[in-house]
Amino acid sequence: MAAERSTTDILDAAVRVREAARGAMAGAAGAAGPDAVLTALAEVVPYDHASLARWDPVRRRHTTLAGSYPQEATAYIETRLHRDPVFSVLRGPARGGLWLGDVPRPLLASSPGFRDVLRPLGVEDGVAQCLFAADGRYVGMLNVSTRGPRRAPEPARAAVTLLTEALAAALDPRAAAPPADALAPRPARARGSARAPGGLSPRELEVLAQLTAGRTNREIAERLYITPRTVGTHVEHILAKLDLPNRAAAAARAASWGITPPG
Repeated sequence: MAAERSTTDILDAAVRVREAARGAMAGAAGAAGPDAVLTALAEVVPYDHASLARWDPVRRRHTTLAGSYPQEATAYIETRLHRDPVFSVLRGPARGGLWLGDVPRPLLASSPGFRDVLRPLGVEDGVAQCLFAADGRYVGMLNVSTRGPRRAPEPARAAVTLLTEALAAALDPRAAAPPADALAPRPARARGSARAPGGLSPRELEVLAQLTAGRTNREIAERLYITPRTVGTHVEHILAKLDLPNRAAAAARAASWGITPPG
């Protein structure tokens, strides 16, 4: 029987997953891409099958970038999972990863994915995690499955949640490919001038994206893992920087910049 891994071991493995995800995002020469991400992830959560699938909003389907599921299971993830009853729970704004052992039995009974795909594979645990870009776009998902009673320890569960931003960036085509004019000469900027739209910080852009979905401060706080008071401060800064009167105006401005609410 394998020795139980320490929290330090799991966190060290999570760092390696993040490094692999950064390599996949940048498309660095010699990087193994999403396959390297899943290989590293096995040190955090040992699994029998896993996949990283990118969401295609035009074709309304997932595309597997790396995975080890059998063909039938891969096809289900790509073309039918987004219509599975469990998927609507996964896409909830406050939802982290959904571990199979935590899914209510009635919901599992209504899931063709579990009944017809995972159960025949002998899957007894694992996690499905929807991944979102910083601007709120749904970009894809992580699926991990294990056969037999191998419940992941709490540190591993927490590590998967903490890795979601890095995994999302690895899947996000906008993050992987810089704009066409990224290498073009740019006008000189004054020292300290902002590069983000409206001079907003990355965190303020995240909060702005959530405003487009009409979420309250508490709902935004739950999604971004910050306090409602901090959200309120960010909203105040957003309105001041953009010279806008209220949250609705901020949401409208975000829409004009192409920031759309998450699904």
